[in-house]
Amino acid sequence: MILACDSMGVRSLATKIGKLLLDPAAALGPRRYSLPPHPLELSTLKIALKKINEEINKSKFISISHYHYDHYLPEANYENKTLYIKDTKNNINKSQKERSSKFLKHLSTQNVNIVEVDGQDLGWVEFSPAVPHGPDKSRLGFVIMTHLKKEKLIHASDIQGPQSEEATNWIIERNPKTLLLSGFPTIFLGWRISYSSLEKSNELLKRIIKETEIKNLILDHHLVRDKFYKRKIESVIKFSKDFNTKILTGAEFEGKQNNFLEAKRKERWETSPYPLQKPVLLTLLTR
Repeated sequence: MILACDSMGVRSLATKIGKLLLDPAAALGPRRYSLPPHPLELSTLKIALKKINEEINKSKFISISHYHYDHYLPEANYENKTLYIKDTKNNINKSQKERSSKFLKHLSTQNVNIVEVDGQDLGWVEFSPAVPHGPDKSRLGFVIMTHLKKEKLIHASDIQGPQSEEATNWIIERNPKTLLLSGFPTIFLGWRISYSSLEKSNELLKRIIKETEIKNLILDHHLVRDKFYKRKIESVIKFSKDFNTKILTGAEFEGKQNNFLEAKRKERWETSPYPLQKPVLLTLLTR
């Protein structure tokens, strides 16, 4: 069950699969089109965080792929939980290392079983080695992917595409039926990211479709912050039809309508210019 994601209106890939809760957090883009989040985004985030915190309370096993605030809640109550977390010392960039250090300090005040799981196979669940948060040598650091064996599902948070051969090969070797991942960040095309990088990502997606038995390819998160994302992956969509692979957003996978609030922030402010509630905004954006 996908609890929250960008196609549901917030930055997140929070998911509950079997007994494991993955990346339980949500956030908003602080600026988009030079605009702050619309009040509708704020209310959607509030609802998502309530749902996620309820799942944290109910779950015994929680995994955290990396230390960006849309993937973990640094001040949540993890009492009596087992946390499978990204290594806090190795294959980690400066900002995530600082955040993980503060997180461990917070956890030290609670009764929590903490396991750093990069590259570990626990039998029922397997974690990838640290792979790039996007392309090789990404300044954004590293993430870990999660393979739920019984469900034949891989949660590949923030591999952004994929753009890495290493991440792609790990996925193909495990032959998932369902793959949930952060798609390519097309909103940065032409100024922070090259079109050749997008072409490479699309070819890697085609490799996954061709070389696995995948039935549901769920592309969300960074990709759907672009209103025109389907144009950017058109070749992949056409390719998938020859292999009976469904390409879906997280909302579509859960049988819901897409709610691209960040991608449509400008239109929302133009049509519904509510007064900005600054105290509420600051509270939600600095969690």
